Amino acid sequence: MNKHTIRLHPLGKEIQVNDQTPLIDVLHEFGIEFPCGGKGTCGKCKVRLLDGEIETTEIHGKRKEQLGLSNDWRLACFSSCTGDITLEIEQFNHLILADESEFDFSPQPGFGIAVDLGTTTVVAQLVDLSSAKVLAVETLLNPQIRFGADLISRIQACLDGHSTEMTQKIRSAIGIMIVLMLKKHPVELQKVVLVGNSVMQLIFGNCDVSPLSMYPFHNENLGLKTFLPEDLDWNFQVNQSIQFFPSIGSFVGSDILAGIAATGLHRKENYTALIDLGTNGEIVLGNQNQIVCASTAAGPAFEGANISMGMRAVTGAISSLSLVDGKIEACVIGNSTAKGICGSALIDAVSILRKLDLIGMFGEINSGEVQIHLTEKVFLTQKDINEFQLAKAAIAAGLTILAGKLEIQISEIQEVYIAGGFGNYINIGNLVAAGMIELPEEKIHKMGNTALIGAKIFLFSGAELTDEILLKTRHINLEGDPNFQDIYVDKMLF
Repeated sequence: MNKHTIRLHPLGKEIQVNDQTPLIDVLHEFGIEFPCGGKGTCGKCKVRLLDGEIETTEIHGKRKEQLGLSNDWRLACFSSCTGDITLEIEQFNHLILADESEFDFSPQPGFGIAVDLGTTTVVAQLVDLSSAKVLAVETLLNPQIRFGADLISRIQACLDGHSTEMTQKIRSAIGIMIVLMLKKHPVELQKVVLVGNSVMQLIFGNCDVSPLSMYPFHNENLGLKTFLPEDLDWNFQVNQSIQFFPSIGSFVGSDILAGIAATGLHRKENYTALIDLGTNGEIVLGNQNQIVCASTAAGPAFEGANISMGMRAVTGAISSLSLVDGKIEACVIGNSTAKGICGSALIDAVSILRKLDLIGMFGEINSGEVQIHLTEKVFLTQKDINEFQLAKAAIAAGLTILAGKLEIQISEIQEVYIAGGFGNYINIGNLVAAGMIELPEEKIHKMGNTALIGAKIFLFSGAELTDEILLKTRHINLEGDPNFQDIYVDKMLF
């Protein structure tokens, strides 16, 4: 298959891709968001074509016309790579919030680094604090992954004596990412902001993770952590501060705190939810008066960890499935041969298989066979379907219990924002059809990496913003609710 080069300006990045690779498949890895979910309606993923050609379909041309875009612009969500191209990423000229408004920031002198330290991936951006423009981006697989893909494995590795090594590895990796950005842009750093789940925060801070290894998972050491470059063995200067922002409680970390800031949930009059379908599924529900949040056991299924042919949203993963003339058709990331299935396609698969009556209301394969083929080489097993049921029940039950804590009905929730690594690919209709979120499709919006957006917001805000959010936020232990088991079992049914 032919290979093409995509050059990204102003990042100075070059990417090698297969012919006909959709831009959405590669651009989301650099923290680029697709707020309307790839429908071409918001225009936020627009890129300026500096060199090369990108063909425009009739619908692409119509969307560009509606958005008032001239001939040198393309919508990344409607574009595929058919030759060598150079793109200017318009999105890096401002921060995007869930309501699709620009972030209202106060310009500051100097430059800052925003880091989203995820269990699986790490993303860092160099930001010009005078304009909020992103100058450089580095991404990396979390080097701790050799100690396990999920948080429980990482905690166990710490308890087994690997804590110091894991701390050193992640500090070194992030330091190298920052050095790579500073080589391209030799500027003076004012501040570094890090966000991540509570386990990542504790390991980065070289703190004891053992309280999160046993019930009731209560830890008093989840507050803001401040470092000097020499504490982290970083050989560059940071003039003001290096701060890992506070967690909210147990397994709800500063990535969710950042997500609340990114959605503006804490200042909305109507009840709004944020659901992160990443490695550790978290749910937030509230408004300007009060917020409740919880973590669930939904993540492993959607990250592919507990699915027989599951994989992350990378080249070779089936990202979506559709039903065309009664046949299942797969869309594969990177326009390559299907090797496995990621979380978004898992949702599609279950929804379609239910529609075709191939699985029953209890999740059973109606044919009695042990697996169902989605493509020639990729299949789902009975165990995979049951894993999905556990994950979708965790989300549905969690949202129900949190609504109960606020004494409201699910129907009173006006907006739901979906975050998580594969958020760009999720089919909202199938999400609803599978019973994961029991609300009308029009209330649900995809938002991508809310943690990274929030981290950039924290570069411009003082402690007032985080204090405002934390003061009105309560962490809920779902398993401690007397009705949890009954609700959970009920939500497993289709």
